[in-house]
Amino acid sequence: MKLLLGIVVLAIAIQFIPYGRDHVNPPVVAEPKWDSPQTRALAQRACFDCHSNTTVWPAYSQVAPISWLVAHDVDEARAALNFSEFNRPQRHADDAAEEVEKDEMPPAMYRLMHSGARLTDAERDQLARSLSRMLVP
Repeated sequence: MKLLLGIVVLAIAIQFIPYGRDHVNPPVVAEPKWDSPQTRALAQRACFDCHSNTTVWPAYSQVAPISWLVAHDVDEARAALNFSEFNRPQRHADDAAEEVEKDEMPPAMYRLMHSGARLTDAERDQLARSLSRMLVP
């Protein structure tokens, strides 16, 4: 009983840790030159929640410790490739097409929670080809 009470108290206490709750979406500064509206729509469905400044923060992203994981993933993703800040160098832009093509992006856990991010083989091929043309120098 004491163990259960301790777990409940800990679960409540961690809700007061501020990291993961400041869901900031900075302004969109510059997007890449999309080769088509369809490519942008695919990227928006599959990539923008992590790789842009237009993240849609789901309700579960308000509850620690899940909020910590979501905030960390978005911070890391934006640092690697941010479709909203194409006015600055993008560290991993040249990897994006390959990761989409190999079905590594979006990650399986994200696709599990966000059915709209599940791309068909044809959609994945289209997005990968387009990203390759657009992002690889």
